[in-house]
Amino acid sequence: MTKPLASLTDFDLHKRDFGPEFIWGVSTAAYQIEGAHDSNDKGESIWDRFTLNTKNIHLGQNGQKACDFYNRYKEDILLMRSMNIRHFRFSLSWSRIMPDGQGTLSTAGIDFYNRVIDFCLACGITPWVTLYHWDLPQALEEKGGWTNRDILNWFETYAIHCGQLFGDRVKHWMVLNEPMVFTGAGYFLGAHAPGKKGLSNFLPSVHHATLCQALGGRALRKVVENACIGTTFSCSQISPYSSRKRDIKAAKKADALLNRLFIEPSLGLGYPSKDLKVLKRLAKYQKPGDEKNMVFDFDFIGIQNYTREVIKYSFTVPYLRSKLVHATKRKVPTTLMDWEVYPKSIHTMISKYNAYEGINKLIITENGAAFEDKVVHGEVDDRLRLSYLQAYIKEVYRAKKEGLRLDGYFVWTFTDNFEWAEGYRPRFGLVYNDFDTQKRIVKSSGKWYKEFLVDP
Repeated sequence: MTKPLASLTDFDLHKRDFGPEFIWGVSTAAYQIEGAHDSNDKGESIWDRFTLNTKNIHLGQNGQKACDFYNRYKEDILLMRSMNIRHFRFSLSWSRIMPDGQGTLSTAGIDFYNRVIDFCLACGITPWVTLYHWDLPQALEEKGGWTNRDILNWFETYAIHCGQLFGDRVKHWMVLNEPMVFTGAGYFLGAHAPGKKGLSNFLPSVHHATLCQALGGRALRKVVENACIGTTFSCSQISPYSSRKRDIKAAKKADALLNRLFIEPSLGLGYPSKDLKVLKRLAKYQKPGDEKNMVFDFDFIGIQNYTREVIKYSFTVPYLRSKLVHATKRKVPTTLMDWEVYPKSIHTMISKYNAYEGINKLIITENGAAFEDKVVHGEVDDRLRLSYLQAYIKEVYRAKKEGLRLDGYFVWTFTDNFEWAEGYRPRFGLVYNDFDTQKRIVKSSGKWYKEFLVDP
């Protein structure tokens, strides 16, 4: 556990300090909040299947019910409005809209998202929709999923349908959420759905995801009038463990993998194989025209930062020859995820992405922290999270004041939810959720965010 970074009274910033056009919101994801995993004709997703093996998830938990947002969306959106939150990022469940991932559309699934979108707009909340936040239809996974080049056709069809169905009201879109995570954890490490491992799965999934992020952008551009289209990347400041050359080189490799692998192809720079030689093997999966088709002029790039990683050389780690030095071993302040609390990391990543030519706008689409939250006399005093958010937002302001491009900030997340392989243990929410009763309690951090978002 960590301590508050500073006295909470030290925070003297206001929403107006960031300018009238700066966007403030919250982010969520379908599988993590919706529940209703088999309602009506919804198809099975890879996370529905992955969580059936209880060994894959903390305490054998799953997202079958999660926050029951499917049935409680009005309650949550009204709570959002009462907290002065006017921008809501959520994802669409591919298998809720297209149960088998292709072909037949689900009227019930489409109706659900129409209701959510319409209610957001009625409440004065702008919907920001993510096309893909990790829950691939299981029917497509059985055909190879992201390792099958046919996913280009499957994904394009899905994107077009979503744009046609919802684009008359939804103008802010994100194509993929953190492709490095769903390819790395899902197709290399096997720690996330669908649980595949090895380079033979990872490399084709990387290339096909890279193509799909651009393809999805082009599909939306065709069918959504006045669309603002982006995509999101996980990113962490990478620091070498020491000043030794081999640690510096190891950190550079890790940076190429974790921070550069997907953004650079989209900007026409190709894969960063010069700094990570194993990426040259991606050539096996490339076809004529692919390099051009990996490029798309996104209206904005979303970056998602929580921490920094310290990297040291390791001969035993294949391909990278580098490994993480975990935060607890370094005896630094950490969150419940064993992520270092290091506010300067968000400034570092804003600077790093500002250095790229071709990025039109930059938005922090996720930032937040998990801690041990407890209900005491009906209240949740999460001063560690509050301290974390204020410290990171100070760094966001510093970047703005320095003239770096930055146009918005979304907290991860609104309510506590199902946190993938970690189950329900890590609580990231501004709002506490009792998963037995589904009772919501606005935490101290949520009350602060509400006051911060009051218009001057």
